[in-house]
Amino acid sequence: MRFVSFFLNNRLTIAPEHLVNDPSIKAVPFSKLPSVNQPTLNPAFSFDENLQQILHGKSLLFDELPFIVERIQEHYENGYLNYSDGVRKTKYGYTCSRCGNEKNHLFASFSCFRCKSDACVYCRNCIMMGRVSECTPLLSWTGPKVYWYEENNLLWDGKLSSGQQVASQRFVDGVGGEGELLIWAVCGAGKTEVLFKGIEKALKLGLRVCIATPRTDVVLELAPRLKAVFPETLVASYYGGSDEMETPAQLVISTTHQLYRFKQAFNIMIVDEVDAFPFSYDKTLQHAVSQAVTPEHFTLYLSATPSNVMKKAAKKGQLSCVKIPQRFHGYPLPVPKIVWSGERRKKIAAGNLPPVFEKWLKKQVESGRRAMIFVPSVSMLDTVTDIIKKHVSIQVDSVHAEDPLRKEKVQKFRQKDIQLLVTTTILERGVTIPILDVAVFGADHDVFSESALVQIAGRAGRSKDEHDGQVLYFHYGKSLSMVRASKHIKEMNKEAES
Repeated sequence: MRFVSFFLNNRLTIAPEHLVNDPSIKAVPFSKLPSVNQPTLNPAFSFDENLQQILHGKSLLFDELPFIVERIQEHYENGYLNYSDGVRKTKYGYTCSRCGNEKNHLFASFSCFRCKSDACVYCRNCIMMGRVSECTPLLSWTGPKVYWYEENNLLWDGKLSSGQQVASQRFVDGVGGEGELLIWAVCGAGKTEVLFKGIEKALKLGLRVCIATPRTDVVLELAPRLKAVFPETLVASYYGGSDEMETPAQLVISTTHQLYRFKQAFNIMIVDEVDAFPFSYDKTLQHAVSQAVTPEHFTLYLSATPSNVMKKAAKKGQLSCVKIPQRFHGYPLPVPKIVWSGERRKKIAAGNLPPVFEKWLKKQVESGRRAMIFVPSVSMLDTVTDIIKKHVSIQVDSVHAEDPLRKEKVQKFRQKDIQLLVTTTILERGVTIPILDVAVFGADHDVFSESALVQIAGRAGRSKDEHDGQVLYFHYGKSLSMVRASKHIKEMNKEAES
């Protein structure tokens, strides 16, 4: 889109080109406009409450708003919203105002129909959220803020373990103030329940809360649970394909990627699985979290496998930390059984499975229990799944990050319509299935880090009625990650006993 700048009532202002009928004024891409002061707020203007609720606390493109350009421009001229550069040219290259990307190789240019430029620069890093370029401004709300309903009662009569209770109280104590807290809790400790009281306090104070997680599957797992325990609260889930992203929610459960769209929105930020890929490796996702919170905020980090940086910060007292080494039901974590299975590639190429793995598979089928089978890559996924189907007569399926039926397949697995689910590491976290065994096929592969293997093992034994699920690491040579993961689990069990 091209804009024009002109004087109106002795003040320099801007507007989309097609709204100003003056051919003498030169239209340019948004980034080429002169610096213009934000119009002052006109209290007599009748603003659109729907636009307020959608845009408040966000930074969105024109295309993401279900309003005509004329109505949006009216709000700008009356001081109720602001236009800002989507992509800015700097001394060293470019910066994306939405995701914070500054890496030159993650910018590209194209011949743009909207701004008539042959080389309109856009950000490739957050392209999946809609293209941000030199000619696409980001819109943010500058009018009256949204006030939230404060009668948000928690509807939950469960009981916390002693470890959960300590962590819950530390979170409650932090709500309403500023700071950071790490809750280091083993897989299956009941981290979600630990959040309930703190979230309730925040909601009753009129604060806005976000639970951010790297994985869509975790959002899909958490959203219905939180809606059930906070029935009076506006709750929305944000992930690719969600139909709730225009809901004016006080409690938001979001993938970390969707936080690119928020700006100074949340008083309480809960980052679940803070060590998980891609959040732990992607600086722009960490930037998104910092941009999504209000200047005064409280941040809670949750992890079963915090990074060494976080562990050192906690040890030095630089990061407040509370540890829950025991699962909510009081039983220990299943210790992985490390099984040598020989060279798998030749077997798979010949359409076979390693004998020891095939033997386990047949026993698993006979047991009638569900199992997740983790493989190192998408390329191996279909091949292994097809071979397994030749050996068993039960329902088997596979799932990976880009699978269009991913949500439906996981739901079928929950409902016991699928007994064996072959998956990549996409399901290593946040998915709770009762009565489950876990196998890692090719556990020595580099993709299976210590934290990944600990998290995978954490899928088993999560139910109080069935707490001793089986975990097997099939390998062709023990990796350091396998040894460390096993040690990690044993140490947590030992700490829980003391």
